[in-house]
Amino acid sequence: MKIALVSTFVPFIYGGARNIVEWLQAMLEKEGHQVERIYLPQIDAPDLLFQQMTAFRWIDLSSADRVICFRPQAHLIQHPHKILWFIHHIRAFYDLWDNDLYRGCPDDEKHRGLRAALHDADTTALREAQHIFTNSRVVSDRLKQFNGVDSEVLYPPVYNSERFRTRQYNDEIVCICRLEHHKRQHLLVDAMEFTKTPVRLRLCGSSSSSYYPDELERRIEKLGVGDRVTLEYRWITEDEKADYFADCLATAYLPEDEDSYGYPSIEASHCAKAIITSTDSGGVLELVKDGVNGFVTEPLAERLAEVMDKLYLDRTLAQQMGKNALQRLDEINISWSHVLRRLLA
Repeated sequence: MKIALVSTFVPFIYGGARNIVEWLQAMLEKEGHQVERIYLPQIDAPDLLFQQMTAFRWIDLSSADRVICFRPQAHLIQHPHKILWFIHHIRAFYDLWDNDLYRGCPDDEKHRGLRAALHDADTTALREAQHIFTNSRVVSDRLKQFNGVDSEVLYPPVYNSERFRTRQYNDEIVCICRLEHHKRQHLLVDAMEFTKTPVRLRLCGSSSSSYYPDELERRIEKLGVGDRVTLEYRWITEDEKADYFADCLATAYLPEDEDSYGYPSIEASHCAKAIITSTDSGGVLELVKDGVNGFVTEPLAERLAEVMDKLYLDRTLAQQMGKNALQRLDEINISWSHVLRRLLA
């Protein structure tokens, strides 16, 4: 089958939104399909929004047997067999509209009109699809709320999961993801002030700018926890990531209202490591069961410190939660065989 994978990207930013496309391509090609991967740049700038959307409307992929679309606004493409693996809306114009920090434009007549036009265009394009999958219940609920369309949750696996392994349970909580304010690494730094054990913290990742990493550095110095906190402001290779997860005590991933569970949570689960997250972290809560394969706490430094200390003091608990984390992947059917079966049905 000739399959076109269509998505968008933010120039010079690499993350999970590209992984899902590239890993799916590799799996489809293993099954003997002919695959083309097509990206267009997309920036959430109001004045550019509809120009970017029009670009997708002009693309002719009639030679493809099937088109699978991911990140917005790829779903605007026209094709008789269009399948969506919908990752998220342009959230500033949807669920984050009432949040001044994330909206990025005035809440005025012009931009309210633009938002309404975007919703209409999105809904039309979504309803053209033969089937809509999402990466989490959170995203499915938003599609229903804002666009009135139904969808099926299809959790994305990681590629080549056998590279992840368990070596030990050391004294380090590891958080590997982009260093951005909405990922809230600062809560973990703050928690280190309240820990009562010698538990350590390692934060790793690149960032869209140096502002937030610099803020984390200042916070670490101000709280006097530099002897127990390691901040690696750089791109972490896949091999390094596998090594950190293989040795760590547990992982932490506590974004603010995330669309999905986040690849680091799955990668750590493959290494049989518990996951620390928070009650408002969105899709992560579909993976983590409090007290079973990790801890779900209030997004407060004191509460985070308590569970970090608990894992440090009870390595048997950390190991059992890690085993449960690995089993949890099977419970919610996170596998490439399931993904391919549904996308190619």
